[in-house]
Amino acid sequence: MTVGGVASLRPLVEELLNEGGGVLRLAPAFVARDLVPPGRRLGLAEDAYDLGERGFVCERWLGSTTRADNRIGPPDEGLSHVVDGAGRRRLTLRDAVRADPAAIMGEAYAATHPQGLGRLAKLLDYGARIPYHVHPPQRFAELVGRRSKDEAYYFPAGVDTGPHPETFFGVHPWIVRDAAYEVLLPYLVDWNSDLILRHARAELQVPDEGFQVRSGVLHAPGTALTVELQEDSDVFAMFQALNAGRVISKELLFKDVSPADRRRDAERFPLGFVEWDLNGDPFFYENNHLTPQPIDSAERGDGHESWIFYDTPKFSGKKLVVPPGARHTMTERGVYSILVWAGRGRYCGHDVRAEQADRDELLVSHDVATAPHLVENTGRDDLVVFMFFGPDINDTPVIPVSAVA
Repeated sequence: MTVGGVASLRPLVEELLNEGGGVLRLAPAFVARDLVPPGRRLGLAEDAYDLGERGFVCERWLGSTTRADNRIGPPDEGLSHVVDGAGRRRLTLRDAVRADPAAIMGEAYAATHPQGLGRLAKLLDYGARIPYHVHPPQRFAELVGRRSKDEAYYFPAGVDTGPHPETFFGVHPWIVRDAAYEVLLPYLVDWNSDLILRHARAELQVPDEGFQVRSGVLHAPGTALTVELQEDSDVFAMFQALNAGRVISKELLFKDVSPADRRRDAERFPLGFVEWDLNGDPFFYENNHLTPQPIDSAERGDGHESWIFYDTPKFSGKKLVVPPGARHTMTERGVYSILVWAGRGRYCGHDVRAEQADRDELLVSHDVATAPHLVENTGRDDLVVFMFFGPDINDTPVIPVSAVA
C-alpha cells in the first residue's frame, strides 16, 4: 500500500479506536515454515497445519507489524489484522500504526520511534528442534536493508514440551579461548550433517523459565511450546544442514547475505555474524537465563504481575495472573499488546477468552495504557495474560553479570 493509501486509513483507525475505547481487537496471524514439522499445539484443526508447498503452521505471531520473510506465501503473512466488533478483518495493524502512529503509540513516543511498535511477539510450536542458526548483528543486517533480531523466550507451564525440550546455545568456551573460530567452517562448506551441534551446549527448556538470545548468538531452539518476544525482524543464517531427517537448502545460510559478499567470502561471510565472546561465555546460562521477577502490585488489586522478558531496552514483557472473581487495575508506561493465555474475563471492558482466537488478543493504545484500566476475571480459573511492550517503554530488572574472576 502506498504512503498516501496508508494516510487515507486514518479515519478508519480513529473509528476503530473510538469503537474499542482506545483498544484494538486483533485477529490471529498464523505463519507457516517449511523447515520443521509442527507441534500441533496452536488449537487448529488437525488438517489445518499442513499447507503443502508452504510447509506447516508452526508459529502464531502476536500484535505483529512484521511480515514473515518466507520463500512463498501470501503478502500479508505474519501481519496481525485489526477487526471491528463484528469480527470482520478491516486492515493490518502495520497499516493502522503507519496511518496514525500518534493515536496508537502516543505523540511523543511515535516521534522518537518512527519504526513503529518495534517488537514482535510469537508462539513457537515445533515438533522438532529448529536448526542451529544465528541472527546477524545490526552492522551486518543493515548491509541488506534489515534490522537485527535480539529475542527472548518464555516456556509456559502445563503444556507438553515435545520430544526435544532443550536448546543448543553458543559454542564451547575453548573455541573462543583459542580463537579457533574456523572450526565451524567445514560444516558450512560441506553442508551435509548436524554434527556442528557437537560444538554447542544444550540447556533444558524448563516450564515457567526462559532465556534471552542476543543477535550474533548461535542457537537451536527445542520443542517446548514457546512464547517469544523479539525485535521486529525476520533475519537469520542457518548453520545446520541436516535437521528433522532432511538436509535443508543451503540458500538459508546466505538468506541475509548480499550477492557481492557471498561471491567474495562464500561461507566465511555468514560465519562473521557470530559474536564470539557472547557465544563462548562460560557463564552463558547465568548471564542469559530468565525467571519470572515478581512486581509489587498489591495496591492495584488481587492480581499478580511478573516480568518474564527483561534485561534489555529493546522490548519487555509481563505475565499477569488474576484469580477467579478478582479485579486488578493496570497503569502502564506505553502502548502494549496482550495474549490471553488462560481463563476468561474482561480487559478494558472487552470480553477476553483464552483458546478462542477471536477473543484472546488485544492492543492497548498509549492513552488507555497510561491511565488506570481494569482487568476482571469472570471465570472459574485463573485469568493469565501475557503483555508485550516495545523498545524504551519500561525499566526492567537486570541480570547480574557473572564473569570469570
